[in-house]
Amino acid sequence: MGRYEDRHYNSTDGLRLHYRDYAGGDHDQPPILCLPGLTRNARDFEPVAERFAGDWRVIALDFRGRGGSAADPDPSRYMPPTYARDVIKLLDQLGIAEAVFVGTSLGGLVTMLIAVMENERIAGACLNDIGPEVAPGGIERIRTYVGKPIAWVSFAEAAATMMERAGDVYPNWGPAEWERFARRCCRDEGGHVVYDYDMRIAEPFAEANEATQPNLWPWLDYLKGRPVTILRGALSDLFTEATADRMVKELGGDAELVTIEDVGHAPSFDEPESIAAVERLLARVKN
Repeated sequence: MGRYEDRHYNSTDGLRLHYRDYAGGDHDQPPILCLPGLTRNARDFEPVAERFAGDWRVIALDFRGRGGSAADPDPSRYMPPTYARDVIKLLDQLGIAEAVFVGTSLGGLVTMLIAVMENERIAGACLNDIGPEVAPGGIERIRTYVGKPIAWVSFAEAAATMMERAGDVYPNWGPAEWERFARRCCRDEGGHVVYDYDMRIAEPFAEANEATQPNLWPWLDYLKGRPVTILRGALSDLFTEATADRMVKELGGDAELVTIEDVGHAPSFDEPESIAAVERLLARVKN
């Protein structure tokens, strides 16, 4: 894994937020900015940093309430517009005019929203198993576990539980891969292993998905003219093949669709095909 520094900055409403900064790379090219999924954190992007850090500056952010970032005292702010403002604040503080966004699930939604808010920030984008529409089955699956605390005696025990509950998401993984997964999304707290996020993120998630869903397809227009890679897990229950195909048609020649076989929601970047897709995206950005 590439060397990094743990850094912090303050959001506009005063929360201390964390990011990993894998410094280095060509300063004449934009950095890679990694945005995680709903319950995840910067550790998810270790495979991206391992491959690209040094050649590129890689920044992996913990959204508020996750990983090393402070929890929000008002859980109603756990929503994409808040996260987008947090990301823009970080870019401004670091003096970064544009970045190559790599966003998994929620991170991809935030990427699309930033494109709407400040289009010039997007040098290129990898949208990982997410689009303007999400399938109800995937949302229901997430609702079965998000915001429900659980504690294990070890990472191995956590991995075994995750393998039992979600083995169909990564059917080719064995115990070692599931323990790696557990170490990325959990933390040791007082001798117990727990999920590494504020359980209250489930509150606005539930409210948002009980309401009438807005039409987000217009968001995609703001990515036109920029290199875009769309990753889809072939087994995904959240991001359908039909949605991915429509995105490619809407974006035209600027988009590449890459389907990762034997993976559900979402590709983890441990797959060689996922890393190769990011490599091609970066080559298009450089050109």
